[in-house]
Amino acid sequence: MEVTSSPEQFRRATEAARARGETFGFVPTLGDLHDGHAFLIRTARGECGFVAISIFVNPLQFESQADLEAYPRRLETDRAVAAALHVDLVFAPGEPDMYPDGAPQVTVDPGSLGERLEGASRPGHFRGVLTVVAKLLALAGPCRAYFGEKDAQQLALVRRMVGDLELPADIVGCPTVRAPDGLAVSSRNARLSPKERAAACALFDALSIAAAMARRGEHRSDRLKAEIARRVAAEPLARLEYVAIVDDHTWEEPTDIDSRARALVAARFGNVRLIDNLLLPKPAEATVHNSDVA
Repeated sequence: MEVTSSPEQFRRATEAARARGETFGFVPTLGDLHDGHAFLIRTARGECGFVAISIFVNPLQFESQADLEAYPRRLETDRAVAAALHVDLVFAPGEPDMYPDGAPQVTVDPGSLGERLEGASRPGHFRGVLTVVAKLLALAGPCRAYFGEKDAQQLALVRRMVGDLELPADIVGCPTVRAPDGLAVSSRNARLSPKERAAACALFDALSIAAAMARRGEHRSDRLKAEIARRVAAEPLARLEYVAIVDDHTWEEPTDIDSRARALVAARFGNVRLIDNLLLPKPAEATVHNSDVA
């Protein structure tokens, strides 16, 4: 496995892989690799002849300097995880490698969707995410890029950016990886106390209740949102931030569900902010077609 911090060396390695006729799979990450990242990498490994990951703690997407400094940096551990997963190339640049002239003057505007939900809770976050993803995809060249559905709004924005800017990448969404109790895998989970960790299961419980209601024929989004909010509010350690039901294609918030919709929720448990989402069945469908991995 090759490891480099050089953008030019990363570009040359991906060009060489394509020249050999190999499909290139790319998994951008912030590092601190967990089971969710492993699932993305395994999916890429199963579909592509050459697999690279990036490990870069991008300062543009953090709300505060304190959050940026607190983010775990475990490059040696991450390298070992990547090697065990048969990654071919790890691109682990530093901030001067990615932004040699300091913070970029030109950034990617996430549009109106980037100002809602997570965008409203974390101003500037999606601008930072899309800017670094655009830069990484420009370095990577034609590829299949893998992102998790746990960050569903991010995935939707990346897809829109790639389509609007005609970037040569095929964006592949991968199912959310969950612990046996349903909690979505996240690097933030390690910061939960044992009581907070148990309480955090309320998010998936609430989304599952909404999915069951939709399966039984409930199509009013306000009723689904109210039930999600009720379940989260019933957990004393949870502080609800938002609940939303969106059309999974347009990301508009319908009054009545008449196409594939996604339920989203964000809440704090102590000082830890968690998000989750679930693809809802169309009302009266026989089974729940959510794309989550148990």
